[in-house]
Amino acid sequence: MEHACSHRVDHDLSNRPADKRAGFARWLASKDCTDCWKAARDADSESKEKWLAEKRAEEQEAAATWAKQFDMPQLEGPAKALDWGERSRHQLMMAAHTALVVEGSWDEADWAELEEKARSITRAGWWIDQRDAEGTDLLELLDAATEADRGTENPFR
Repeated sequence: MEHACSHRVDHDLSNRPADKRAGFARWLASKDCTDCWKAARDADSESKEKWLAEKRAEEQEAAATWAKQFDMPQLEGPAKALDWGERSRHQLMMAAHTALVVEGSWDEADWAELEEKARSITRAGWWIDQRDAEGTDLLELLDAATEADRGTENPFR
């Protein structure tokens, strides 16, 4: 049988019911052979991986530039979490700025206060954990994190 890719492949259709062989043979002929299908799938997978790597690199560069520009501290944590944490922090801070200042009613003084709280959170894992949060929730999240960091004593220890 000749496939859409123009390769000829012999197929054993004896395991198909007789009344379904012709339809299956037409369907097979409209598709690439297995080798071409796998090659296209693998190439597509490689191009997606390349695209994702390029996108991550762009996001990382934007996050690093932003962190430097706004005097954000280096994050702490496992090496494999640092870049992800930096990207997560950048994306959440940008979403918050858009929601609270650009589209909201906050002024620069309000924003400066939020930025100070954000600077106090240096654990990459915290920013990664908040990556799906809404920008409007950032102040509440930062307040909760800074309260927890103040070391409220547990009298039951």
